[in-house]
Amino acid sequence: MLKRNVAVVLAAGQGKRMQSSVHKQYLLMGGKPVLFYCLRTMEESFIDEVVLVVGEGEEEYCRKEVVEKYGFKKVSRIVQGGRERYHSVWNGIGAVEECGYLFIHDGARPFLDQASLERARQAVEQFGACVVGMPVKDTIKIADDNGFSKETPRRDTVWTIQTPQVFTFELVKKAYERLIKEEDLLKGKGVLVTDDAMVVEYFTDTAVKLIEGNYRNIKITTPEDLQIAKVFLDSV
Repeated sequence: MLKRNVAVVLAAGQGKRMQSSVHKQYLLMGGKPVLFYCLRTMEESFIDEVVLVVGEGEEEYCRKEVVEKYGFKKVSRIVQGGRERYHSVWNGIGAVEECGYLFIHDGARPFLDQASLERARQAVEQFGACVVGMPVKDTIKIADDNGFSKETPRRDTVWTIQTPQVFTFELVKKAYERLIKEEDLLKGKGVLVTDDAMVVEYFTDTAVKLIEGNYRNIKITTPEDLQIAKVFLDSV
């Protein structure tokens, strides 16, 4: 029996660094909102179902102006996000009834491509947990508390991490259950949760496989990112 593939797409960010009154996922790029592009890729892929996580009070707007307007049939639920990114992921997980594999993707990454999705599917079926990313091009420095360079890791071992991040559903659900129960304890230790792989690494003994994505799979965070994205879009 084939296992169902479900995607949780996060579109609840306010995009404060974008310096715009419009949230970054709804900014127009090529005449369509940024969020449109990754949803289109998923609509045309093997993904069986999409749960969309949006900002408070944006559920109906997103349903009418994105999902219904562009005919995304795979979006089954639109749920409200939370205070932090991991709260939004947890709300998305809660809206998934059952599946084999969960693909967690940032809606502000419009250039998700079919090849990366397929590599992620193959990797999660083999390893149970994987993240899309790319080897860094620049030399990376680790800073000390005073802002001085204290370490230079080997460049061939350092990756910049993207999304989707993909896991067996039971694995990521159990990891997030523990995170939500212990989040105050983690905050007390100064642990900042920045991605889903970190949650799985912290709360389980499952190793997360790194797989190559695409250097174009950027996250739209600043006005400069949007300019770069428009160049990518024009070159397609």
